[in-house]
Amino acid sequence: METQPFVIERVYNAPIAKVWEAITDNNKMKEWYFQLEDFKPEVGFTFTFNGGSKEKTYVHLCEVTEVIPGKKLKHSWKYQDYPGESFVTWELFDEGGKTCLKLTHAGLETFPQDTKDFSRESFTKGWTHITGTSLANYLEKV
Repeated sequence: METQPFVIERVYNAPIAKVWEAITDNNKMKEWYFQLEDFKPEVGFTFTFNGGSKEKTYVHLCEVTEVIPGKKLKHSWKYQDYPGESFVTWELFDEGGKTCLKLTHAGLETFPQDTKDFSRESFTKGWTHITGTSLANYLEKV
């Protein structure tokens, strides 16, 4: 079983402030991310959302665990009625007017490995689409 975290990096033609707002402002997040009832980049803030595959939707349970404004956002990522807990870290780096996003999802091995939706491949596909298509397209149009 692979215990290395999933890591993906993307560079966007946008300043850090714009990317930070995209990943922390719930109204903006609704345009490219999951539909959250509410979101605040504050340690201890809990949020839930639904997501999954065509076959099954899962209730995601998350809590913000670390915030460094404009630089880092970290939150837990669990599933209702399933064992396991992981952590998603969004880190932003200035690339001379552009922004490098480094997303790390650690703890994937704690989820049931006999469920296809919890496979590393499923997370790779999801995060690649979210960071490489959804967020990139959103940042290009705003």
